[in-house]
Amino acid sequence: MDERAKENETMNETTSSVYEPHEWKHGTVVAGIPWRNPVGTASGTFQVDACGQFYDVSQLGAVTTKGVSPVPWLGNPGVRTAECPAGTVNAVGLQNPGVDHYLEYDLPKLKNMGATVVSNVAGHCDDDYAQVVAKLADSDADMLEINVSCPNVTHGGMSVGTDPMALSRLMERLRPMTDKPMIVKLTPNVTDITAIAKAAVESGADALSMINTLVGMRINIKTGEPIIANRTGGVSGPAVFPVGLACVWRVRTALPDVPIIGIGGIDSGEKALEYLYAGANAVEVGGAALYDPTAPIRVARELDDLLDSRPQLAHKLVKGDTWR
Repeated sequence: MDERAKENETMNETTSSVYEPHEWKHGTVVAGIPWRNPVGTASGTFQVDACGQFYDVSQLGAVTTKGVSPVPWLGNPGVRTAECPAGTVNAVGLQNPGVDHYLEYDLPKLKNMGATVVSNVAGHCDDDYAQVVAKLADSDADMLEINVSCPNVTHGGMSVGTDPMALSRLMERLRPMTDKPMIVKLTPNVTDITAIAKAAVESGADALSMINTLVGMRINIKTGEPIIANRTGGVSGPAVFPVGLACVWRVRTALPDVPIIGIGGIDSGEKALEYLYAGANAVEVGGAALYDPTAPIRVARELDDLLDSRPQLAHKLVKGDTWR
């Protein structure tokens, strides 16, 4: 038995899995990368040690990891989160231990488990993004997701994702650095998301993921001041579901051939199915995993059963095609 098999066996012995291994019937393809099913995790909502206690994370279509920066980031000061109707507002600020730690610990652990890994890349400026991509260029990551849509950092992030020229400049720099499929994660906080999507694809993006969070806030009525120290934060959860769905529909209409990963408010197989009918190749579960760590695998299993009675859609997905 090789070392990887031994490690997997040891982890399986110590893990109390809520879900037993599943024989997946309906896979998909995103930018040439096969996913065993159309459901992955959304960046920033998955932690392998925590989620691995409940299910075999390699069973997911893909695992998108938390945004990684060139050096460790402390993130924003607290208070970082607040509840809102049908969701939450957060301003964590992409706290992470940096790309070197990621390459030494997180990525090898996931690959040893057999997961398909999408590494999310964060930066305050173009140089930050370039430093991270340079280190991930020849890594074991299956895909890279360029996060130009986080509303909770003071520089970079959403400021790039709302400006087609800035996004094109960044992608033209990053694209020659690696042969790995490159996804650009889009923000809904724009007038026309299709203009940003076209700029990303024309400058080298192999796929798009959408949406990141909407900008929102909560006020403490005892003090009259914002609850979150950052004042505003990103709204996620069921409240954003119809927004994400509409963004996928609009971008699919404008770009009929580009692979799309739908994100936003997905907490059931039925909602995932709506994204697929809107034109997505795959989906990612985010906010639901913050209160139910098993949500991504549960949604994947529900969707797998729903696709049994939709052979036309399933047949398209497994070829890398989409419903629209």
